[in-house]
Amino acid sequence: STTPRIGDILQKLAPFLKMYGEYVKNFDNAMELVKTWTERSPQFKFIVQDIQKEKVCGNLTLQHHMLEPVQRIPRYEMLLKDYLRKLPQDSLDWKDAEKSLEIISTAASHSNSAIRKMENLKKLLEIYEMLGEEEDIVNPSNELIKEGQILKLAARNTSAQERYLFL
Repeated sequence: STTPRIGDILQKLAPFLKMYGEYVKNFDNAMELVKTWTERSPQFKFIVQDIQKEKVCGNLTLQHHMLEPVQRIPRYEMLLKDYLRKLPQDSLDWKDAEKSLEIISTAASHSNSAIRKMENLKKLLEIYEMLGEEEDIVNPSNELIKEGQILKLAARNTSAQERYLFL
């Protein structure tokens, strides 16, 4: 009650939110692993179900708890925007809260960028497998821009040949 501020605290802690990008990058893989092992191993399935029944889990599944960190940064961003809308501009916390929002928005952007990068690499891996794994195209610097059917016109007789193009 002596210093009713949160902006300064969030400003100090917000840079650590970038680590959520790593969690988000691995999220789909982790969810798939949980699904796979739940199907493959009755023992794993039993242990997970047993833990989920505990009061501390609040009747939520493991997958629900795994989703919480993915939603955390956007939730912080939304709450801080709402806080700033309701905070008088002459408040002692205004500048710190505004700076915190800027940092948290950067972390959210970083997290979204990590997701897009992983999706891009996953798509390149799928294409690599489709091509018979002959030409290694899986590289973080490579980006799939567009793919689809095209018609190649022969220079000599103007006949059209169907092709599938990866750009």
